[in-house]
Amino acid sequence: MIWPDLRRALGEVPWAVCGAVATRLYMPERATADLDILILESDAAAVFEQLSGHGYRHQGSLAIGGSTWQSPDGQDLDVIQRGDAWVQDALAEATANRDGQGLPVLPLRYLVLTKLEASRAQDVADLARMLGAASEEELDRVRRTVSEVTPADSEDLEALIRLGRLEQSEAN
Repeated sequence: MIWPDLRRALGEVPWAVCGAVATRLYMPERATADLDILILESDAAAVFEQLSGHGYRHQGSLAIGGSTWQSPDGQDLDVIQRGDAWVQDALAEATANRDGQGLPVLPLRYLVLTKLEASRAQDVADLARMLGAASEEELDRVRRTVSEVTPADSEDLEALIRLGRLEQSEAN
């Protein structure tokens, strides 16, 4: 799928694709209704102004922190704003982590953090698929990041890695 390229609309504001669209960099693409991006909480006012100035229509607020928008051509956009210490590093790394469309995507270790926190059924399924396909080197980076940021999730992470590896072996 082709999603709005926000580089012009957001200018110098750091942002990265997260959510279902981001998973396409780590597993086969799945259908989704909207594009989710992550920004720093401190950039929320600038993003609001810039999106409005580029024809995006504000639709409301997100319960998780952020806002929902509609692009000029009718595509839905969720802007998730976070103030966590790791977000600035994640956004900086995303500038060199591009998908096939050229959009900056959260590196796997940070995408895993967001999906562990969300913990909806689809997020858990995404985690197993992405982790099952990841290299041992990438899994080590994910393990270190989860251990540093949310150590209580380390056991769940290992279970998801095992589940993902099992699914991968059955698929092959």
